[in-house]
Amino acid sequence: MMWCIPPDQSAEFVCAMEAVLDVYHRPYDPDFPLVCMDETSKQLVAETRLPLPPLPGQPERYDYEYERHGTANIFLFTEPLGGWRRVAVTDRRTKVDWAWQVRELLDVHYPEVERVTLVLDNLNTHTYASFYEAFEPAEARRLIARLELVYTPKHGSWLNIAEIELNVLTRQCFCQTIADWATLEGEVVAWEADRNASQTGVDWQFTTADARVKLKRLYPKIQN
Repeated sequence: MMWCIPPDQSAEFVCAMEAVLDVYHRPYDPDFPLVCMDETSKQLVAETRLPLPPLPGQPERYDYEYERHGTANIFLFTEPLGGWRRVAVTDRRTKVDWAWQVRELLDVHYPEVERVTLVLDNLNTHTYASFYEAFEPAEARRLIARLELVYTPKHGSWLNIAEIELNVLTRQCFCQTIADWATLEGEVVAWEADRNASQTGVDWQFTTADARVKLKRLYPKIQN
């Protein structure tokens, strides 16, 4: 939780938090779009028995037994000011997987922009070095030159707008049993298309000035 930040980490927390908040309040610039990303996993499970249909005076009945079919990883990218999001389903979430996803973001979805600012959490896979593990040095350097990484602080995932989108995806798509990759991908593709068509951008209101008042307890005391 945000309130469980150790005192010796408070300075690091507020520094990273204010960096993210400053980025969120930059004026929109189509040559320097702001994108947020997050990832999660989805367990694939199958019903072992078909549900029994409802009868007069009796609701539909389910068996709690299920069969595991592995897990899938989900990468989500969203541009808050553009009302756009993209979701990808992958087998794994390694450094190389992340690097390939970001390359697609840059070369397929933002091929003409000068640089993308990417807000994300500070997992050890989310680093510039990951590009050198996935690509030749010249290609890695080309991608890095078009990318600015801004990390949310530890215990500060609430600052990532992509986490909000992942929560919506989970509520709207993953409340049902999904047994296989094809079904999962179909659900995700349909959700992405519907969300992009119906949802406008995010109007983020929380500012650095707000943080210095409302989260005053998190700021370290100045050492004289």
